[in-house]
Amino acid sequence: MEKLTIREKSSYAIGEIASNIIWATIMFFLANFYTDVFGLPAAVAGTMFLIVKLFDAANDPIMGMIADRTRSRWGKFRPYLLFASVPYAVAGILMFITPDFSFTGKIIYAYVTYTMMMVIYTVMMIPYAALGGVMTSDPIDRTSLQSFRFVGAFTGNLLIQALTLKLVNHFGAGNDARGYQITMSIFAVMCIIFFYITFSGTRERVQPDPLTQTSIKHDLKDLLSNRPWIIVALVLFVMLIYIGIRSAVIVYYFIYYVGNKGLTAAFLTGGTLLVIASMLLPKWLTLKFGKRNSLVGLLIITGVAIGCNWFARPQDIVLIFALHFIQAAISGPTMPLLWSMMADAADYSEWKTGRRATALFYSASTFALKSGGALGGALALWILAAYGYQANVEQTPFSLLGMRLMMSFFPMAGALICAALVAFYNLSERQLLQIEKDLNQRRAKS
Repeated sequence: MEKLTIREKSSYAIGEIASNIIWATIMFFLANFYTDVFGLPAAVAGTMFLIVKLFDAANDPIMGMIADRTRSRWGKFRPYLLFASVPYAVAGILMFITPDFSFTGKIIYAYVTYTMMMVIYTVMMIPYAALGGVMTSDPIDRTSLQSFRFVGAFTGNLLIQALTLKLVNHFGAGNDARGYQITMSIFAVMCIIFFYITFSGTRERVQPDPLTQTSIKHDLKDLLSNRPWIIVALVLFVMLIYIGIRSAVIVYYFIYYVGNKGLTAAFLTGGTLLVIASMLLPKWLTLKFGKRNSLVGLLIITGVAIGCNWFARPQDIVLIFALHFIQAAISGPTMPLLWSMMADAADYSEWKTGRRATALFYSASTFALKSGGALGGALALWILAAYGYQANVEQTPFSLLGMRLMMSFFPMAGALICAALVAFYNLSERQLLQIEKDLNQRRAKS
C-alpha cells in the first residue's frame, strides 16, 4: 500500500480547518450569542440545541449509507467536499444573523437556521471523515493521518478562539449583532477555499471488493456486532458530553466568575496551541504503548487536571491557566487515537465478514459524537438555568457555583468514565497488522 505524502496529509487536514472555522464558532460562541445577543433565554436555547442536534445525529447513519453507495469519477466521498461547501458557508452566515422579529419569530428563525446548518454539516462531514479511512490501509499511517487531521481541527479552533471576539468587536463597534454577521461572512469564504484544497489534494485508495454484495441490513448487523466500534462510539458520546459542557461555560466563567472577559481568547488559544503541539505524540504513543493503553492514561490525567480547577479562585489566574494548559496538552492525542481506532474497527469488520461500509462506521460514530455534543450543549444551558443564571447581570453565588462545577467536577467525571470504557477495547497492534496483511491479500486477488 502506497504511503501517504506530507502534501496529501496536509490537504486532508485543511478540510478540518474549514470545518472548524464554523463548527468551533458554534461550540464556543453560539450559546453566548443566543442568550446575550440574539435574546433567547438559556433554557429555550438549551432545548433547541438538544432537539436539533438529536435530529441531526439521527441523519448521520443515513448519510453514511448514501455515501457508501455513491459512485462518481471523483470517488465515493470527495464529491461532497466540492458540492456542499457553498451551502455550508451560507448556512454559517444565516445562523448568526439577528433579524428584527418577535420573540416567537426569533425562536422559529433560530430553529430553522440551526437545523439547516446541522443538516448541511452532516452532508459535508460524514464523507470527509470516511475519506480518512480509505486514503490508506496502513494502521500506523492512519494514526499519522488522523494526527494531521486534528492539527487542522485545532488550528481552526485556534483561529476562531483568537479572532472571533476581536473581529466582532472591530466590525460591530459596539453592535455585536452586526459584528457577528460580518465576521461569519469572512469565515464562510475561507471555508469554501479550504474545502476545495482538500477535494483536489486527496485520493481514495482503499476500495471494497466489487464482487461483494451487501445490503443495509447486513451493514447495520455488522456495525452493531462490532465490539471495537461500540467501545469507541460510547467513548465519543461521553467525551462530547463533557467537552460540550465545559466549552459552553468558558465564556460565562470568565465574564461572571473571573470577572475578565478579555482573558477568554488567551485561555482558549493557549490551550489550543498546546493541543496542536501534542499532535506529534499519537504515532509515538501507539508504537510505545499501543492505542488502548495510551488512551486510558491520557483520559485519566485529563480528568484529574480538569477536576483541580474547582480549587481556583477568581484571582488565581495563573492556576486557572496552568490547569487548562495541562489538560489541553494531555488531551490533544485522544481524538486522533479514537478516529484511528474507528478505521481499525471498519477493517476488523471487513476482515471478519467480507463486507466493508466505511462511511456507515464513521457516520454511526458521528451519530454518537453529535448525540453527546447535543446533550452536552443542552446540559450546559440547562445547568446554567437551574443554577439561576440571568444574562448581563451580576450573578448570585449559587449561579457561580454552577459555573465552577461545569468547569471542574462535571467534565472530570466524564473523562474518567471514558477511560473506564476504553479499557474494554479489544484490538491489539499485533492483531491489526495481521488484519491489514490478510485484507491486502484479499484485495490483490479480487
